[in-house]
Amino acid sequence: MNIRFVVGAVAAGITLSTAIPATAHGTAETVTPNFQHAIPNIPGKSLTAVVVDYAPAAASRAHEHAKSAFIYAYVVSGAIESQVDDGPKRVYHAGESFYEEPGAVHRVSRNASKTRPAKLLAVFVVDSNDKALTTPIE
Repeated sequence: MNIRFVVGAVAAGITLSTAIPATAHGTAETVTPNFQHAIPNIPGKSLTAVVVDYAPAAASRAHEHAKSAFIYAYVVSGAIESQVDDGPKRVYHAGESFYEEPGAVHRVSRNASKTRPAKLLAVFVVDSNDKALTTPIE
């Protein structure tokens, strides 16, 4: 099962009775749906959250998100190295957060540690009809 299916299912409003980990775009990370709900006071928009668990030294491939997606990312544990668009690479530690504007390219997303796992909560505000929230860049 891949991230596009799982996150797409969540965005489509399919209820998953249990968390279904899914391999994401890189090596040794998993993405688990956390929350999905239409935003009642913003017609056509939904909020979707996923948890990304990175094994030591794991990384996602460069990717982009649905063109409508505004993303808030919160580092739950460990440290995540990230680069969005042509901005600088930066390491975010547990308790820190960053965001991605609609249409941004997430060039680097990886565990900054070679020995400890890391966890990230990604919250998407997205058009409710967007199905594939994450697409790898070939």
